[in-house]
Amino acid sequence: MQSSKPSYHIYGTKVRRTSIEATDFLRRNDRLASLLPAATRMASLQKDVRLILPPMYANCETLSIQEGVLTLAVPSSAVAAKLKQQGPKLQAALQKKGWQVDSVRIKIQVGRAMPAKEDIMKPSSFELPPTAVQAFEELGEALPASPQNATLIAAIRRLAEKRKNK
Repeated sequence: MQSSKPSYHIYGTKVRRTSIEATDFLRRNDRLASLLPAATRMASLQKDVRLILPPMYANCETLSIQEGVLTLAVPSSAVAAKLKQQGPKLQAALQKKGWQVDSVRIKIQVGRAMPAKEDIMKPSSFELPPTAVQAFEELGEALPASPQNATLIAAIRRLAEKRKNK
């Protein structure tokens, strides 16, 4: 039985269809329906965090916000170190949006935000615009022919030829 309320996407989830199915399931179940506002609130917070932080932090996940402490999960200590520098900016921007954030806590969870195997692009699937292919062709012609450049020139020409045929 389909709910009469419209389905909506919880931002922060990776697959729109899955999130719609999950929200519909929560809405239909009387006991679990009480979780929907909390899930929606966390998704809204995750969306705001993603909008505020630079794209390099796209793998950061919002874990919780309790008593003014925002907890974020990051995939590595390197990302955590860089994210700590963004903490005050993130906190101030979230406060402007109405979130009560007094501090930001970072948890390292290796493997949590790693892309799925099918999400990783293979080098052979990269597409170059025609202007880039032309630039590689010109570079292959412009490099001086020398023993040191021979391998580089051959690789550039192969790359341009392979991309031109796609």
